[in-house]
Amino acid sequence: MFDEDKGIYTIGTVAELIGEHPETLRVWERNDLLRPDRDKYQRRYSNNDVKRLKFIKYLIDKKGLNIAGVKQLTSMYSCWYKRNCKGGAEQNSPTPVNESKPCWKIEGTYCLVASDKAEMCSTCDMIKKCTGCTGCK
Repeated sequence: MFDEDKGIYTIGTVAELIGEHPETLRVWERNDLLRPDRDKYQRRYSNNDVKRLKFIKYLIDKKGLNIAGVKQLTSMYSCWYKRNCKGGAEQNSPTPVNESKPCWKIEGTYCLVASDKAEMCSTCDMIKKCTGCTGCK
C-alpha cells in the first residue's frame, strides 16, 4: 500500500511540479507552512506535502494572501500537519461540510463540520495559552 505521507520527492522535483523556485519552498518551510521529512540534510516531500504546497500556492496566487495570512488560515485546519488525514467531502454529501472552508487535500471538496467544540479549538493558540478559560476546555 502506498503511503501518502512518506517523503519521496526532492525539493527540485517538487518546485518544478508546482511551478515555484526551490528557495520559495524553503521560505515557506522557514515560516512553518509545511514540514517536509529530512534524509540527513536533504528535504523529502510526500504526496500530501505536494498537496499542501499547491494549496499554499492557491492561497497566495489566487486569493492574494501573504505568508502571514496563509499561516493564519492554515492554523485553522486541525489536520494540516496530521498524518492520515482522510480529506473532505463534496458540497452535496450526506456528511455535513463547511462550505466556507475548502479542503486542502482534495480539490473541489470542503472540510467536514466539526463534531464538537474541542475539535474546532484544537489548534487555537489563545485557547492553548489561556489558564482561566472555560470556552472549549
